[in-house]
Amino acid sequence: MDQSFTSGPLKFKPRRVKNQNIVWKLRQRETHLCKTGTHFHQARSFNQNIFPNFTIVNVEKPPCFLRKFSPDGRHFVAFSLDQSSLEIYEFQGASAAGEMLANPQVNSSTIRSKLFSQFFRQLAVTTVAPNNEHLNRECSLFTDDGRYVIVCSACQLPEDPHPYFYDVYRNNESVTPHHQRCALEDYTLHLIDLYTGMLSDSRSFKCDKIFLSHNQGLYLYKDLLAVLSVQHQTIHIFQVTSDGRFIDVRTIGRFCNEDDEMMSAAVRPQENRPFRPYNEKCINGLKHRLLVFLWRRAQSIGTLLAIRRFYQHFDLFRNLKMWKMQLLDEDHVFIKYASEDVVTLRANDPNSQPSFFVIYNMKTTEILSVYENTSEELLDLFEQFCDHFRNAMLHAVAQFTCSASSNIHARQILRRFKHTIINAKYGGQTEAIKRLLAQLPISSQSYSSSPYLDLSLFSYDDKWVSVMERPKACGDHPIR
Repeated sequence: MDQSFTSGPLKFKPRRVKNQNIVWKLRQRETHLCKTGTHFHQARSFNQNIFPNFTIVNVEKPPCFLRKFSPDGRHFVAFSLDQSSLEIYEFQGASAAGEMLANPQVNSSTIRSKLFSQFFRQLAVTTVAPNNEHLNRECSLFTDDGRYVIVCSACQLPEDPHPYFYDVYRNNESVTPHHQRCALEDYTLHLIDLYTGMLSDSRSFKCDKIFLSHNQGLYLYKDLLAVLSVQHQTIHIFQVTSDGRFIDVRTIGRFCNEDDEMMSAAVRPQENRPFRPYNEKCINGLKHRLLVFLWRRAQSIGTLLAIRRFYQHFDLFRNLKMWKMQLLDEDHVFIKYASEDVVTLRANDPNSQPSFFVIYNMKTTEILSVYENTSEELLDLFEQFCDHFRNAMLHAVAQFTCSASSNIHARQILRRFKHTIINAKYGGQTEAIKRLLAQLPISSQSYSSSPYLDLSLFSYDDKWVSVMERPKACGDHPIR
């Protein structure tokens, strides 16, 4: 049987495992030229020779909430227990505790009590939260150069005194807040210099709703910061300067162009009482562009049925609200629209509800495309260009996020997940598309590009370790 199998036309060649000896790798790097575009992959392979090989559990830490490293790895930030201050630590390097761990006279309890201070030296404790506001422990954004970090504090508005009506409803797209699930708050953005520990700048948003958990309502692309006000259906765009300042760039929502407000005021009839945008009868700028795009698309199809469908669903389109967003680049915003019940968290299963994805050009103020959350075309774009949605390493030449668009092993995991949903009891192709597109838009700086998470170099259980930077429980087995 074996002889016929090997002598037949089908002959399987065993896979050759590349030499992992570090001396051989260094010599190959010195004497051989790698293929064009593969230099970064060759350099990352050296992580297979230098990797964590043991775990120390129950290490004592200062009384704080640990957050994450800066992009350059030089600093580590944490939040104080009262969530009013940011604690900045300087990383001392991977070998900082080498002598202590190699000393046989040091017992395990001493190691656990001193290990954190060996690796991290506290640089500053910066108190930034105003009175009654608390820093959100799941919200932090680092600039690409690793110099500044953006954090946000918030406090819930009291019932008495109740905020003024026109503070809650600032325009005719403002949503009706849900006092239990989506209560209004006061927010303050803080820009902190990691090198000096000083507060550089801040911006306040009063009587608003911004989803801060896992950076959902904020997105930093290079030096552009976008903030989505869900309550007032407005996207605020700021530029983060190299000297640590927030500069207002534009506001997208009621108006799209810089001179729209001036033109609107010029044609508005003069009245003795103050003008309230909430009482406007016209559709706001961004929503109007969305409706015009859908109308033109229905008209371009050229059938009476398409135009009737547009009028049939007009009220649905008219009542859509911005739910999430992300910056695709310096010019384009990727916005997710849903019903008001979904946006205000009244719906129990929001990802199963109808939603729409909009690509908007900020400079030309044009809607470029609209997709439903059942769109196979959008799912195909997401799978093929996943790294462009994640934006994990904008400051680097290559992304290395180990995504389905750049790694065959990650692609296999995605296909296996999709196949599971399709064949589930209440699944199917449409349900699989909804589940996968529910990830979009992707929150800023939520994916890691560490070479130790590259599935082409290492194997790990994604139930305990993931490329997405979310807290996970410690596994039963140490790192091997």
